[in-house]
Amino acid sequence: MPSSSGGAPSADKHESINSAGPDPHHTLKAWVAAILWLAVIAIESSNIGSANNTGRILYPVLHFLFGIDPVQFEPWHYAIRKLGHIFGYGLLSILLFRAWRETLPLPGCPKWTFRWANLAVLGTALVASLDEWHQSFLPSRTGRWQDVVLDTCAGIGAQLVLALYWRWF
Repeated sequence: MPSSSGGAPSADKHESINSAGPDPHHTLKAWVAAILWLAVIAIESSNIGSANNTGRILYPVLHFLFGIDPVQFEPWHYAIRKLGHIFGYGLLSILLFRAWRETLPLPGCPKWTFRWANLAVLGTALVASLDEWHQSFLPSRTGRWQDVVLDTCAGIGAQLVLALYWRWF
């Protein structure tokens, strides 16, 4: 697609997309990625993602690799599960940011704005709240407000990383 100056094609896909408005194909791809990740979170929020079930997978691996006994395993299991929250909700925030950037392009083709970041963090906090609320109804899970805070902080952290990345690169 030619650039707005009428010269050679634009090297930045967002420049050409944003100058003409949102590209429905790119917007759809961005939202599909976010929705698929939401499905992963929903599956992990079920009994499948309970500590008992993840322990059955993680304990044999850590025992084989590092010789960890059941007592040593518990703090590692807790830490791995919380790192899973950070990774999962950080990635959700990035995917929501991408979806909002494609849906609500701005003039001048910025790569990062507070508007998109705020929408991504709010979406992450909403999903985290619903996830923990859902877990409060499952006998094998517990809904914890601390996890909502952790997940939201992961979303904020992901936005800070994105902002720094786009500023430097």
